[in-house]
Amino acid sequence: MGLDMRPMGKAKPGFEKRFVEIFNILESGTIPELTSSEKLRGMKKPSQDDLLKEWFENQISTYETLKAPRVGYDEIANEWLDKKRLELDENISKEQFIEENKGYYVLELAPEKDGVPVYISLGQDENVFRGQFLYECEDILGPDLVGEAWQTKLAEDTLDFGRRLMSKGEKIANQHNLQYLKNQRMPPEDSEDSIVQKVHIIFSLAKWLIFYGENGHGYQADY
Repeated sequence: MGLDMRPMGKAKPGFEKRFVEIFNILESGTIPELTSSEKLRGMKKPSQDDLLKEWFENQISTYETLKAPRVGYDEIANEWLDKKRLELDENISKEQFIEENKGYYVLELAPEKDGVPVYISLGQDENVFRGQFLYECEDILGPDLVGEAWQTKLAEDTLDFGRRLMSKGEKIANQHNLQYLKNQRMPPEDSEDSIVQKVHIIFSLAKWLIFYGENGHGYQADY
């Protein structure tokens, strides 16, 4: 299957402490027993489903952070969808197709490009980074730094990881005169030097991590 790095939502204002608390409970796989005081107040021990529901209901979506336009709300998204309609089935009216897909976020039109990677996995959302690509860089990054990608992180640790990865990438790029790759969005084409591709992967992931970390989002390591 390999590694996919899926950005997580962030806590709504006022829910920050509880967000981290639920995250840690779910990560540990153990739901704490109620205290005597909580039992006296008639509280019931929550199930994992209860905690997940509470956690997701109090999140701000990564799509909102990306400022992705939405079908049914933004004209640019409606026009994008209409082009898809013409490709799929001209017999469906534009109005009907928009209504059927109302609320869909068009990530390819999102202005925050650092959060929409070019190294993606088929079948995943467009903002999910295919972390398995980083495995190809182990010879220049070392196993410890590469291995960190396989660890689910909250925003603070995501940002720290991104900055350390960026620092390492810059050092390698300086050694090989590849600094230009830091500002190149699309992967290099037809390069005979594998180091070029590897440095681009490192910069791309570092920018992805920094974007989400700075905006309060962590990521889930799915493998």
